[in-house]
Amino acid sequence: MFEKILIANRGEIALRIQRACREMGIKTVVVHSEADADAKYVKLADESVCIGPAPSHLSYLNIPAIISAAEVTDAQAIHPGYGFLSENADFSERVEKCGFVFIGPRAETIRLMGDKVSAKIAMTKAGVPCVPGVEGALPDNPAEVIKIARSIGYPVIIKASGGGGGRGMRVVHTEAALLNAVTMTKAEAQAAFNNPTVYMEKYLENPRHIEFQVLADQHGNAVYLGERDCSMQRRNQKVMEEAPAPLLNARLRNKIGERCAEACRKIGYRGAGTFEFLYENGEFFFIEMNTRVQVEHPVTEMITGIDIVQQQILIAAGEKLAFRQRDIQFRGHAIECRINAEHPYKFTPSPGRITSWHAPGGPGIRVDSHAYNNYYVPPHYDSMIGKVIAYGDTREQAMARMRTALSEMAVEGIETNIALHRDLLLDAAFMSGGTSIHYLEERLAKHNKDK
Repeated sequence: MFEKILIANRGEIALRIQRACREMGIKTVVVHSEADADAKYVKLADESVCIGPAPSHLSYLNIPAIISAAEVTDAQAIHPGYGFLSENADFSERVEKCGFVFIGPRAETIRLMGDKVSAKIAMTKAGVPCVPGVEGALPDNPAEVIKIARSIGYPVIIKASGGGGGRGMRVVHTEAALLNAVTMTKAEAQAAFNNPTVYMEKYLENPRHIEFQVLADQHGNAVYLGERDCSMQRRNQKVMEEAPAPLLNARLRNKIGERCAEACRKIGYRGAGTFEFLYENGEFFFIEMNTRVQVEHPVTEMITGIDIVQQQILIAAGEKLAFRQRDIQFRGHAIECRINAEHPYKFTPSPGRITSWHAPGGPGIRVDSHAYNNYYVPPHYDSMIGKVIAYGDTREQAMARMRTALSEMAVEGIETNIALHRDLLLDAAFMSGGTSIHYLEERLAKHNKDK
């Protein structure tokens, strides 16, 4: 087992990884920008190294600085968390070439699954159901593009092969708009991802977003830890997640989960990963795989009792999975609310000094946050300052506990989206379960119109 791990991230995930390491008796090195010098996890680390100014490209995306920090502190492994360099195959490769262990998949696997075209081809071969569409990149011939769209049927969606985070996609409802949409998406993909390749899929009108958590070791063992419903989204960014997915039967869960685990075995996957699907009319359609730990991993931990971050570390150290699929039990229900420093309905960022911070507690409540009283929320990074997770024996109990937790939570000095979460926990459609990925956008549009 590693004696010292460098955490190449910031915010709540840096603290989360640090806690997992301390429980395992592993020392931690935290790298940080000048803006994060006073962060809680920096103070709690065994060692910390400032790697640059506040802008991400000069600090958290600065590969040479991170590698140097690992060298001078004698760290043995690097955990990338989520975001930043976590799905950067070049970073993974550089880490391994410099003699450190990358806590995540191999570089070739990250490349395979990071390119949406190659990922879809690999998943089709592995028997994972995919969204109907063309297998491979769109050709340059306009006539061929029109022919492909007609064969799929409108509406279609044009997606960037190297896209992610909700960027690089465009919905097309008519043939008249098709070629212009393809041209614009290619230009957008080149600018954002340095890769102009795009592909085409059927656009599902009213799907849910359901994802499956997997763990796989380098010895050919793979398991799935159930699914999460992440349909409560705004501009393709998740707001609230829960596990298990409401109104999903066990037979279908097991069928898709086993296909995900088998796909991991076929591609030689190593580490924690998430298969993301659109779910509509009782059918699952693969959209992408995230080759890292997810923001919403705590809800899966709550219903399985498995520490996903510790499993990442054990797998990276060469350990075999200590359990088989039949050993995994799903108990109860968990809901996660992402707490962001932003206006609850306008979503304008609200960086600044937290003058008062009171986190909730009580039965079944977990708070993952690096924030504290007098903490300064920097303007340079993602607006998430924490996550509240509520667990209950039933979905109803989990919702009730979350309502209580959110009523107790108090953050002053900045604006947060707590009010939005309080509203959603009383929303009839959410309480019934099974809302689509468009529900929150439509609800917000109505709210703003009424205002």
